[in-house]
Amino acid sequence: MIISYARGDVTGDRIPDNIYLTGIKTIDSPFVQNITLVIQDGKTGMRNYVSLKSNAGYDPTIILRDFTGDGVKDILISIASGGSGGIMYYYIYSDINNIPKLLFDYNIFNETYNYKVIYKDFYKVEVINVTNKIKYIIDISYKGQDYLNEIYDSNGKLKSEIEGFVNPLSGLYPIDFDSDGIYELIGYQRIAGLYNADSLGYIQTGLQWSGKKFDVFNQYVAINGANI
Repeated sequence: MIISYARGDVTGDRIPDNIYLTGIKTIDSPFVQNITLVIQDGKTGMRNYVSLKSNAGYDPTIILRDFTGDGVKDILISIASGGSGGIMYYYIYSDINNIPKLLFDYNIFNETYNYKVIYKDFYKVEVINVTNKIKYIIDISYKGQDYLNEIYDSNGKLKSEIEGFVNPLSGLYPIDFDSDGIYELIGYQRIAGLYNADSLGYIQTGLQWSGKKFDVFNQYVAINGANI
């Protein structure tokens, strides 16, 4: 059955096309399996069927935006994994001249950018983007005394070495930063401390099309605020 639908020119002939996500819904559950991208040419009625590597999850959706700057809309697919970490599956396809082409694969993104999360003395945590060789410092002194007493002695020194981790993508949003009609992306990845629910903040990564792939053009760490 049809799970999601959008309409717009994705083939480049200026005639609106029909774009669907189809799948098999589980009885008495929002879980969807065998999710497939279907692109119907608005001029000829011809359909292309594209199988997704990660083709099962929740709330599959389609957004049409021009990410490459060719004046033709591309197809952003999002699927919720349903896991406790809020991990999402994302794909972006173009379909110029009825030829589907994968532009973005969430799994390749997650594997490309590697991180280390290292607790340091005096209530600091280093978040290191190993791939791009960038370091961020998070002050966790706001975390509360019970939390800090588990990790630090009375002098603010670590009782033992501790490392956290960065989760895979949990959000990928199209934003036209330049207001030029060409959309960039901003991705969100949660920084976890002692355990997955121990959120220290988020890595926010800006991505833009370089002609061959999506490259990072900025990256920030957003931290959680503490009550005053």
